[in-house]
Amino acid sequence: MPTAIEVEHISKKFVLRHTRSLKEALVWLIKGRRGDLSKKFKALDDVSVTVQQGETVALLGLNGSGKSTLLKHISGVMVPDSGSVRTRGRVAGLIEVGAGFHHDLTGRDNVFLNGAILGMSEEQINERFDDIVAFSEIGEFIDTEVKFYSSGMYLRLAFSVAVHTDPEVFLVDEILAVGDEPFQRKCIAKIKELGEAGKTLVVVSHDLDLVAQICDRGVLLEHGKVIMDAPVDEAIARLRSGVGH
Repeated sequence: MPTAIEVEHISKKFVLRHTRSLKEALVWLIKGRRGDLSKKFKALDDVSVTVQQGETVALLGLNGSGKSTLLKHISGVMVPDSGSVRTRGRVAGLIEVGAGFHHDLTGRDNVFLNGAILGMSEEQINERFDDIVAFSEIGEFIDTEVKFYSSGMYLRLAFSVAVHTDPEVFLVDEILAVGDEPFQRKCIAKIKELGEAGKTLVVVSHDLDLVAQICDRGVLLEHGKVIMDAPVDEAIARLRSGVGH
């Protein structure tokens, strides 16, 4: 099987700015601004993960473990401080919901805009347009500006565009927590369908039962490091028993 995702030794730091007291700030200025008033937080620390085409992988860990940051690096939303990320084929990510959506445009215009951002031609979007609208359950609101949409409508349309781009690699981050239950079930069924069709899936979700249904493999992170890469049931058991033990 060809490699779909190759993450090699990536690290990422974020600056955490702390509000210091006036006295501390004055001392810092008097010292000629020596020393840093901000702290650096290592979100990813020398992470390497390889995913073969057709694998379904869950990124697991407690809050702050680095799983969403890793997913954003795979999608190309973030660039690592060191190391490299390579992906093969079209990547569709449900990470920042509707990140490519423009509030002043209608749902229809946003389908074409988002489809283009995700690598589809106008012809492909035209072919799939009716299916996208039908799946999203937006109905006549497709010609309404999206700034008037509820968060559920916005999510449904964003999800529908992403799954209909026919991606080789599909990335999902906590997206299934939003929207009503019938639509969630429909999304889960669609994600399973993509997995069964041999697409590569990488999923971040706190719903461990759902993850166990969708994914075969679990990559467990703690403090920005991979501490386990195993069949999903084993990785979930380790997470439930208390990470790092």
